Amino acid sequence: MSVMGQPSFAAWAAQRGGSYGGNITVVDKVPPDMLHLVDHYWYQFPPLNPLWHGILGFVIGILGVVSVAGNGMVIYIFSSTKTLRTPSNFLVMNLALSDFLMMATMSAPMVINCYYETWVLGPLFCELYGLFGSLFGCGSIWSMTFIALDRYNVIVKGLSAKPLTKKGVMVWILLIWLMSIAWTIAPMFGWNRYVPEGNMTACGTDYLSKSWFSRSYILVYSCFVYFLPLAIIIYSYWFIVQAVAAHEKSMREQAKKMNVASLRSSDSAQKSAECKLAKVALMTIALWFFAWTPYLVTNYTGVFESAKISPLATIWCSLFAKANAVYNPIVYGISHPKYRQALQNKFPALVCAAKPSGDDTTSQASAVTNVTEDKVPA
Repeated sequence: MSVMGQPSFAAWAAQRGGSYGGNITVVDKVPPDMLHLVDHYWYQFPPLNPLWHGILGFVIGILGVVSVAGNGMVIYIFSSTKTLRTPSNFLVMNLALSDFLMMATMSAPMVINCYYETWVLGPLFCELYGLFGSLFGCGSIWSMTFIALDRYNVIVKGLSAKPLTKKGVMVWILLIWLMSIAWTIAPMFGWNRYVPEGNMTACGTDYLSKSWFSRSYILVYSCFVYFLPLAIIIYSYWFIVQAVAAHEKSMREQAKKMNVASLRSSDSAQKSAECKLAKVALMTIALWFFAWTPYLVTNYTGVFESAKISPLATIWCSLFAKANAVYNPIVYGISHPKYRQALQNKFPALVCAAKPSGDDTTSQASAVTNVTEDKVPA
């Protein structure tokens, strides 16, 4: 608190003290119909400095605008550009859709609540807010997981891989959303619940409940949306890296035998493009885990009561998690030449980089489903 200016907070607290008997808490502004959702743990904390609410509202507002615009543009360009409408890129569009919906449904409500310095939208919308955050977060991570599996299929299995078809990717996408919906509606039916976060301007799962039935949801769900996808992604990229290293080694050895500088053919160029796309996907996934790990730690801290959780810490961890919805369009905009080329054609004012060449051998956006499909001209 002192970092943000203790004198102003003290003056504000003194001014409010007359109305609340001098013992004001972060819960005092909560409407009566919301009190049954607030854990008694939060009654020990004083209200946040209003400046924090202003900062939080401003940050989530900016993140919301950038994410909705960025992901909306990704969806539009991928869906309207014929060369980008490949089965693999349907997973990219599903990821962008999930991120788009997350910030479209969560940014504005939090801005409103930061303005009023508490949750003012009622218990039902609190539950829906928590559900949306959980649903679209789950949709994003499993979209990334299937992107990793697709890259594993293309790069590691190579010619023996079964190509991903449009029908197959639609089944994957349907599975992603069915799994996400099943897990995230569970709290609406009594397995855990959605409650206000520490500073009362956002809602999420209840990690402070003393019931182990409720706590079990946090533990099981974290395995499903964090540890299992992480294990699959690590497995996929471990073998991708091994396959790429072996391929590069064989290319160097063959070039040495033939006394040439390089053996780059259309096939190897295609595989090189796939490897570059894998790096983009890996970077996106790494950013996702960096974003969501603090929120996981907060949940586990509450479940196991291993440390004291402050209202400010909970909301910043929540905000940091939501910020992952901003990363993906930026990553693909910078590292996706075919996407950047389509962006330049449709929105030339938004492209600052030089126009990419017509040689698609360097394109990370080819997103073919095996190394023999859609051969790149030499």
